[in-house]
Amino acid sequence: MVTSTGSGLAVPDWPLSYGMLFPPMIGGVLYEHGHRMVAATVGILMFLLTLSLLKFERRRWVRNLGFAAMGAVVLQGVLGGITVLFFLPTFVSVGHAVLAQIFFILTIILAYSESKEFAGKNLGLNKLKSEDWIRWTMIAVFAVYVQLIVGALMRHTGSGLAIPDFPLMAGRWWPEFNEDMLLRINHWRFDHNLGVVTLGQVLIHFLHRLGAVVIFLILLILNKKGFERFKNESMILRTLVLLDILFILQISLGISTVLTLKVPLIASLHVLVGAAILGWSVLLFLRSVVFASVDTRRM
Repeated sequence: MVTSTGSGLAVPDWPLSYGMLFPPMIGGVLYEHGHRMVAATVGILMFLLTLSLLKFERRRWVRNLGFAAMGAVVLQGVLGGITVLFFLPTFVSVGHAVLAQIFFILTIILAYSESKEFAGKNLGLNKLKSEDWIRWTMIAVFAVYVQLIVGALMRHTGSGLAIPDFPLMAGRWWPEFNEDMLLRINHWRFDHNLGVVTLGQVLIHFLHRLGAVVIFLILLILNKKGFERFKNESMILRTLVLLDILFILQISLGISTVLTLKVPLIASLHVLVGAAILGWSVLLFLRSVVFASVDTRRM
């Protein structure tokens, strides 16, 4: 909501907010300072989790993962401060968004490593049957993560309406990326009181749409393989079906974001569901590995 409402500089100082710990929560301050308060809460919880892992967790790799997550959340806070102090530089803002997703992945792995499912489930799926499947779940995680990077780049370069129509793109099924196309787009933007965009911004927006098509194709492959190979493994199939539902919702929100000219709530929900898709694809990968490995409980 900070980015969707243009509130990134509603509080121009850091680490305090207008020299206070709790400024009046009005206008954009509600989103920017609220974001800082949530971030501080996450940092405190991560610190407590790291201490708990040191005290109770015997597996070294889990403890190391906790330290990595703690380092990520600290770095994330620093990047957030730099973003404000240097007036929202694109590279830092995108890095801030990308690191948030890495931290999210780390917390999912940590949570799953402590779950009863990880400790007790051992369905012994045939490894030869599962290797190809696990490879495709890894590809899905990678594709979704790259898509989120492009999405962050699109948001922080103001490219969200660089292609303002759907399903066509500047009146064409395939964009021409020439001056005539750019002129048509900027005429439309002028009529809607929006600033001009460059071909670079148009390309970023196009890559985000193309990424959605790539993920759709990967999901088709996962569904085909999943329903053929794991008909009796309800945990795998339920995870896959929910991933499908999230993707359909995400596409609907992406289209709505464009057609409503980036209404803040819809744009923010689009980002939120994108993160949920990343999280759920990571969970699908983890469950696939655990259910396919006969040595999971020895890790």
